[in-house]
Amino acid sequence: MAAAADGLGSIAIDTTQLNMSVTDPTAWATAMNNLGMVPVGLAGQQLVTDSICVSGFDPSLSMMTGITPINPMIPGMGLVPPPPPTDVPVVKEIIHCKSCTLFPPNPNLPPPSTRERPPGCKTVFVGGLPENATEEIIQEVFEQCGDITAIRKSKKNFCHIRFAEEFMVDKAIYLSGYRMRLGSSTDKKDSGRLHVDFAQARDDFYEWECKQRMLAREERHRRKMEEDRLRPPSPPAIMHYSEHEAALLAEKLKDDSKFSEAITVLLTWIERGEVNRRSANQFYSMVQSANSHVRRLMNEKAAHEQEMEQAKESFKNALTGILTQFEQIVAVFNASTRQKAWDHFSKAQRKNIDIWRKHSEELRNAHSEQLMGIRREEEMEMSDDDSGDNPSKKLRVDESALAAQAYALKEENDSLRWQLDAYRNEVELLKQEKGQLFRTEESLTKDQQLQFLQQTMQGMQQQLLSIQEELNNKKSELEQAKEEQTHTQAVLKVLQEQLKSAKELAEINGHDESQANEVNVLTVALVNQDREKNSEKRSQGLKSEKEALLIGIISTFLHVHPFGANIEYLWSYMQQLDSRISANEIEMLLMRLPRMFKQEFTGVGATLEKRWKFCAFEGIKTI
Repeated sequence: MAAAADGLGSIAIDTTQLNMSVTDPTAWATAMNNLGMVPVGLAGQQLVTDSICVSGFDPSLSMMTGITPINPMIPGMGLVPPPPPTDVPVVKEIIHCKSCTLFPPNPNLPPPSTRERPPGCKTVFVGGLPENATEEIIQEVFEQCGDITAIRKSKKNFCHIRFAEEFMVDKAIYLSGYRMRLGSSTDKKDSGRLHVDFAQARDDFYEWECKQRMLAREERHRRKMEEDRLRPPSPPAIMHYSEHEAALLAEKLKDDSKFSEAITVLLTWIERGEVNRRSANQFYSMVQSANSHVRRLMNEKAAHEQEMEQAKESFKNALTGILTQFEQIVAVFNASTRQKAWDHFSKAQRKNIDIWRKHSEELRNAHSEQLMGIRREEEMEMSDDDSGDNPSKKLRVDESALAAQAYALKEENDSLRWQLDAYRNEVELLKQEKGQLFRTEESLTKDQQLQFLQQTMQGMQQQLLSIQEELNNKKSELEQAKEEQTHTQAVLKVLQEQLKSAKELAEINGHDESQANEVNVLTVALVNQDREKNSEKRSQGLKSEKEALLIGIISTFLHVHPFGANIEYLWSYMQQLDSRISANEIEMLLMRLPRMFKQEFTGVGATLEKRWKFCAFEGIKTI
């Protein structure tokens, strides 16, 4: 009896509960129902509903067969609802198993302490087992919490139990604090207080690490897939330079649809350093093809600008139509506010009409300001253009035409110079190949090619010289036109002032129209006189004393050098006398006097040199 008393000592029963009447059927039914049994021969209602009990379970079997009844409130196997929140006190009940009985701890005692849960914990430590407890009894008790994978029992009344899943450990921790009694024995070796706690096992930690690594791999794979999806596509590979690829690229450069791709390849080849003496001509032709697309791009730009102008015009027309409709709506509101119609509206209707009128007027004013701004911009653009009544417009047009011609000649000069350099490179390559090879038929053909190239070079040089002369002439004409323009503007200003003063005098003295005609005749005479002076200035060869002095020094210098001298040599000599003089100024002065100085070319190919000679005495002899 002492053992039985010791086994039941952990059950806290209030003394007030023992004072219930034995004849009270409700009290007995409550007590028996808490033990998981329906009282026999007593009428009462079960406290545990059938929804959480095992289906088809008959509690009266324990009375007839001696089988210990199963408590339907045991955690595990889905027989109990999830544990209540922590703020609600947990009421633990007696648990009946086949080989043992578990009595709950005193609810007034603090809950049993547990260690910090290791990551991925699936193993629990169970201490306080009865000495006579076997692995079968332990498995019978804890297999209701979940599938057990291993039980490691020690000889010192404790064991380690490993479950299949982590959530099963929480159900096993629920049994901590229960007193376990084997069968109905009262021996101390058949009873013990259970202590269930988390256990740190290497297998659990290894599985947890494997799972974390798998999740990390999945996360890296997901991020990589996302980066690959968001990464822009790689540019296509650029092929290496060869003559075949260069020929194909030249064809692509001429095609508008493939120009962007081809120009990228050309840029890459040039940056790689594929240009050399042998491939310079091919690269030059490709660069020239790229330059030919400039005109197409300018035409496209002009077309887009025209579309923009059309869009502006259509927008202005639509805005004008909207403004007209706003004017009509405001006129309707103004007509409605007159007394003839205003008196027939109610107060609320008048208020709404007034609000609508003000809103429409604001919108109309805003649109009107926008339209006026567009018109002001157009007027400013029109004012930038020169009017037809401007007297200097013709001179400006001539000046622009001369500038355009000079620019065209300069471009042609540059292109011819580039072609000349290309031919020089070809000649040098042919010379190198000629020195390496024997005198065979191929060498003879190369000599013929050299002669042909030299002839073409001489022709190109002559064209270049003629173009340079034309360019210099155009420049001189352009300077003369600028001087004429400035002079005519000054004369016009003076004449305008004279006309104003003459008109004022005519108004003061009261003269008739004859005096005004005399003034006009006077102005025309002044203009003609200025023109004659300009023609005289043009006919003069020298403009200042400095130019006369320069011509004397240059004539002396060139007379001493009968075979002539180039412009650099002459300029270096003149700089000793005047450091501010330039070679271009000396050359322009020599070109203005063709009867005194003439220009000759000596040498062939790379040794071609331009020399100036003094020829004034030859002109005197011919006269």
